[in-house]
Amino acid sequence: MLSALFRKNRATTTETTDGFPVLDAEDIPDARAALRELVGEHGAVTVRGLGLRTPDDVESVLRRVAERPVTEREAFAARDRHADGVYSSSAWPPTQPMCMHHELSYAVECPGLLLFACLEPPVEGGATALADATAVLRALPGDLVDRFAREGWLLTRAYNEGIGATLGQSFGTDDRGEVEAYCRAHAIDWSWRPDGSLRTWQHRPAVVRHPVSGRDCWFNQIAFLNEWTMAPEVREFLIDEYGPDGLPFNTRYGNGDPVPPDVVEQINKTYETHTVRRPWERGDLMLVDNVRTAHSREAYRGPRDVVVAMADPVRLGLPGPRPGREAA
Repeated sequence: MLSALFRKNRATTTETTDGFPVLDAEDIPDARAALRELVGEHGAVTVRGLGLRTPDDVESVLRRVAERPVTEREAFAARDRHADGVYSSSAWPPTQPMCMHHELSYAVECPGLLLFACLEPPVEGGATALADATAVLRALPGDLVDRFAREGWLLTRAYNEGIGATLGQSFGTDDRGEVEAYCRAHAIDWSWRPDGSLRTWQHRPAVVRHPVSGRDCWFNQIAFLNEWTMAPEVREFLIDEYGPDGLPFNTRYGNGDPVPPDVVEQINKTYETHTVRRPWERGDLMLVDNVRTAHSREAYRGPRDVVVAMADPVRLGLPGPRPGREAA
């Protein structure tokens, strides 16, 4: 089954019109470098016919096509860990779409390569859709891009019990000292609240240069993790429960100003214009350049088992001076 990844056949595509090729397993190039070159050229490639059935199969593929697995830290939603770098999809209501984003774009170090594998497709919906980050950057209004490119963006998080990822799920530990050490090492400001909960602030670039191609990419989660992307009833419930500063996550301009609803809507509309979506088929493998290509999850009905593997970490730098941290 997995040997199909390295058969000595010339790679040919079954679909190319949208820029994200679909390959048959029989046509996969015979070397990892050639396959990675295809991912670098197109931003993402889907392989059909591998017959992937289990997370162990996905781990085997990961070890053959990637240099090094990535251990997830700073997760915003819970996952199950299957192996080094191999995880379940994020826990997220199936009726709510997960907006376009780049995995861990708010971390100092993020995966350069993602592998998505469909072990069981949903009855309806549930596509892992894609969008080219360079095309999105070019399509966004110039003044919006200029401000975010100049200031970066600010992610705020509140670790409230029962909502989102726990400290242990996000930092790999519940120990305060170790959490603080992680924050210091990864340019995250923090504050412990009287009830023992943690709030964090991290300032990140919104536009980055691809480490290999040199392309400028719109690389962030400004719209996805913003309060105005939440379903209105969810946002109202969370504000009633935790207050406006206690949302599990929110985003701001780099100088701390709120991002208004119309800006969030503009970003999401631009993503939608550049979105490519295909239904999953059982056993599909999708390789994604995480810097070049954003991804999302469509709402779905019925069971859905899509495993994600993260690999080949990259450090994309930080923006200029960060706002000061609140007193801990």
